[in-house]
Amino acid sequence: MKRVWFAMMLIFLLPGVSFSQQSDTAGEIRELRDKLERLEKKMGEEEVKRKEQAEEQERKTKTLAEELEKKRLEEYIPSLAEVKPKYGLGPAASKVYSVTRGLSIAAYGEGNYRKFVSDTSGGLGNKDQADFLRLVTYIGYKFNDWILLNSEIEYEHASTSTGTSGAGEVSVEFAYLDFLLSKYANTRVGMVLAPMGILNEVHEPITYHGVLRPDVETLILPSTWRGNGAGLFGEILPGLTYRTYIMEGLRAKNFTNAGLRSGRQKGNRALFEDPSWTARLDYTPIPQLSFGGSIFMGNQGQNETIGSSKPDAFTTLWDLHGQFRHRGLELRALGAWGRIDDAATLSSAASSSSRPVASRIYGWYLEGAYDILPLLRPGTTQYLAPFFRFERYNTQAEVPSGFAPDRSKDRKLYTVGISYKPILNVVLKMDYRNYDAKGPTRVADEWALGIGFAF
Repeated sequence: MKRVWFAMMLIFLLPGVSFSQQSDTAGEIRELRDKLERLEKKMGEEEVKRKEQAEEQERKTKTLAEELEKKRLEEYIPSLAEVKPKYGLGPAASKVYSVTRGLSIAAYGEGNYRKFVSDTSGGLGNKDQADFLRLVTYIGYKFNDWILLNSEIEYEHASTSTGTSGAGEVSVEFAYLDFLLSKYANTRVGMVLAPMGILNEVHEPITYHGVLRPDVETLILPSTWRGNGAGLFGEILPGLTYRTYIMEGLRAKNFTNAGLRSGRQKGNRALFEDPSWTARLDYTPIPQLSFGGSIFMGNQGQNETIGSSKPDAFTTLWDLHGQFRHRGLELRALGAWGRIDDAATLSSAASSSSRPVASRIYGWYLEGAYDILPLLRPGTTQYLAPFFRFERYNTQAEVPSGFAPDRSKDRKLYTVGISYKPILNVVLKMDYRNYDAKGPTRVADEWALGIGFAF
């Protein structure tokens, strides 16, 4: 623009310039001015285009950075759908095995509402209750391609206040180091889950039916059951897997007429005078079917004086289990049996309310479910399965001579309900549990609603 003004000044200042010359010069000036305007317009358009390109490049760079971050997070925290359950653990508990290296975080939780409706005349006095039963975090760390840490920390009943009646607790459910040596033999050491039954190792609420876990797997097999120990695990043949540990035993001094559950030491300064051996075999001939068995055995006396002696209290507990899944059909079965030596000594030393300690216990259940939603909405990814489970168990199946069994521990339990999963990670449950117990003490029936999640 400065050149334009300079040219105009020359028109008026230069003497002897003719009108025609001035006219020609004015035309040249207008032409020059038009050229300058077009140039400025073009430069402006190019500037706008450069800004748009810069913004587009910035957007692409940001998108790429987000994708890289997402990829990095997926590498360390894969989605539950991508996780393959490993070594008998549930999907969320197996996340650490799916990362390439570093930190793994997963969790599950469940809460319920229980309404007791009948059979309360025996004096149990059940009150309706709502309970956030547990919140669990899995924290794992993969140090390299063959050493990893896996842990489960559980917060029970929403509070640990000592001033609260029936307060919950914070517990380490398991915390172990795995040394992945080969397909056939690997080493595990730390606090481990006893490899018994179906639910003791796989107890995330999205993996089983019912608001509460089956009674057989809490009273006969005292889930969740863990302890300090070490052992081996691996795959012997295609589809044939094993786990075997030497681990802390139970504490026979605390056995009751309700079974072995009170004898768990939970890794807390556990007496290790009498360690126990446990082992498990599972066979999966086809993806839809798996079956196997497990055993736990050893002295449980822990060199403690019980009554007037130090009984060995040799205890054997074993189970057989199987699962079948095909399309919407799900079937599950388990049987468990136990024998306790020196039951007479344990019964004599127990408190009157805990007597007698049985010398034989047993329990079994059958369960069936069917996902009906694909029949109603073909192609759906949601899940809606009615189920039925029948349980029979007795923690007083055989008692020592001179003691009368508690007949109320001989029970049948009928559970009917439904499980709904809007997505893989979340389940809503409802069921009705009907007890049929022998003896004068009745067990309350109940309605229950539950929620569960895992990721």
